Amino acid sequence: MQALRSLSPPATAEQLADELSVSMRTIYRDIDSLRSLGAVIDGAAGFGFTLIEDASLPPLGFDEEEIEALVLGLREVMAVGDPALADAAQNAFAKLRARLPSKQSHRLEHAVLSAQRFERPPTPGIDARALRRAAWEERTIRFGYVDYAGTATQRSADPLSIVFMQASHCLLAYCHLRQDFRVFRLDRMQNLEVLEASFRPRRVPMLRIFRERLRNEGNN
Repeated sequence: MQALRSLSPPATAEQLADELSVSMRTIYRDIDSLRSLGAVIDGAAGFGFTLIEDASLPPLGFDEEEIEALVLGLREVMAVGDPALADAAQNAFAKLRARLPSKQSHRLEHAVLSAQRFERPPTPGIDARALRRAAWEERTIRFGYVDYAGTATQRSADPLSIVFMQASHCLLAYCHLRQDFRVFRLDRMQNLEVLEASFRPRRVPMLRIFRERLRNEGNN
């Protein structure tokens, strides 16, 4: 079950066999066994398998290190996320605490690891939730932007990803004005408008290229 969750769906029997160090025949037999126990697994031999999470299945358990990782990640989002994302992290933490067994819930509440920021990042000048949705839906955006020198411009761009970079939230995007990849600070963006124009399905390959460029620039 965890291998199906970890691998990109649909996971082939060959991938699952390599991941679990068993034969493909064992994978097919285990898939049948899981289905008979109530697991909803879509797919078939030759096409790959996708686990469809079902609320009726037993709750997922976490080991001690996984709980610490969850706490650290959620508290970091609470500390640096935009208001909507920070609230979402708080709600996710409360849901985890309520659903975990009492011993693990106690460990979640009193984890050793934590995240503390004494200065919150600048508040985004636009609706960060709408920006995230535009990136997921691969829709072009239009916005006003004021750069570090105070120069104001009107931009349209294809939003690729939002990252926490140099103590501020930044948008990685393909800028139509500059005809190139650009990084925009969210606190310098204004008047966000999500357009009908779509750049699907180019977000993932474009983001891969942009990240590779940033990585190369960082190594130089």
